[in-house]
Amino acid sequence: MVRVEEAEKIILQQCKDFETEIISFDNCLGRVLAENIIADRDLPAFDRVTMDGIAINHEAFRNGERSFKIKATQSAGEKPIDIDADDECIEIMTGAVLPSTTDTVIPYEEIEIKDGIATVKTERPLIHQNIHSKGKDKKQNEILVEANQFITPAIIAIAATVGKTSLLVKKNPAIVIISTGDELIEIDETPTAFQIRRSNGYTLRAVLQQHGLRADIQHLPDDQKIILEKLEYSINNYDIILLTGGVSMGKFDYIPSALENLRVKKLFHKVQQRPGKPFWFGSHQNGALVFAFPGNPVSSFMCLYRYFLPWLRISWQVKTDKNFAILNENLTFKPSLQYFLQVKLQNNEKGILLASPVEGNGSGDFTNLLQTDAFMELPLEKVDFKKGEVFPIWVFKQIL
Repeated sequence: MVRVEEAEKIILQQCKDFETEIISFDNCLGRVLAENIIADRDLPAFDRVTMDGIAINHEAFRNGERSFKIKATQSAGEKPIDIDADDECIEIMTGAVLPSTTDTVIPYEEIEIKDGIATVKTERPLIHQNIHSKGKDKKQNEILVEANQFITPAIIAIAATVGKTSLLVKKNPAIVIISTGDELIEIDETPTAFQIRRSNGYTLRAVLQQHGLRADIQHLPDDQKIILEKLEYSINNYDIILLTGGVSMGKFDYIPSALENLRVKKLFHKVQQRPGKPFWFGSHQNGALVFAFPGNPVSSFMCLYRYFLPWLRISWQVKTDKNFAILNENLTFKPSLQYFLQVKLQNNEKGILLASPVEGNGSGDFTNLLQTDAFMELPLEKVDFKKGEVFPIWVFKQIL
């Protein structure tokens, strides 16, 4: 049996390079950017007007001019119109190019227009006010977005702005999720008193979908021959095999021996943690990795968040910061195991993240996850955990 820190280290030593591919920018949401996005021109590309009003030459105002003849009206996207005299102005709209003969925009709220004359009602217009200067945000050829981060709607907007119709992204691994057990039936079937519907595979796939990943789902009966045959196919056709069930010490837990027969090198089996103690991890010489989680729903759910997703982010070279919260109640946990406590998160009036324990009924109580937001990782060296202490959290539910 290994400690959580050892298991994490062993897994991260197996990080992989999934190479890259080019796809349309509007299909990139949630993928990992594999290139820097560069400004193809200054941003903004011209002196851009930021308020509806009139554009004047500020020197005329300083010299006492207060009424300006409107020479023309200019909207966004139109060629700029210059003034010919200091007592002229251009009626101008937000987003328009500032004419080169003007340097100040006075909004409608501060002027009065009558018979083609705009009279300024304020005594404090500042030179260059209400103008977003060319290149103020970024200069041409500057990096707008750095590689190795998840593509968000804001990054999609930047790609569109600079004309990047396609983006280089990290490839997603080919993943299969395999559940095992004769007691599990399809979700559209009616279980007997000794059967349950299989949900683990769908749950894990849903988590992966939230992270922009696709996965196939299979279910295997407790039959050594079928397990061996299907696992061999998966090892040869997928990058990642996520197993749920069949890794404990039961008479029908065939997964570890099948993996050994298929020459999958066991890197560890059993982790000093609750839930998820029977977790098995190994690698095949062809590069395939096997994450074999326990069959209890909370165990497989926790292991996916604690081990697989961090491994994937590091394989993608995505920088992620560890999250922490303050324990909001005293707690005692006596077994010599790293405890992943289910907690409800909330920010107090000072903006401090608090974690309140939510007691469940063990690793088979999946309904308890509906009431919680994260697992708080409590070290095995301690028994008593005090209110106010800070520990790492693994968030599985977004909190607003």
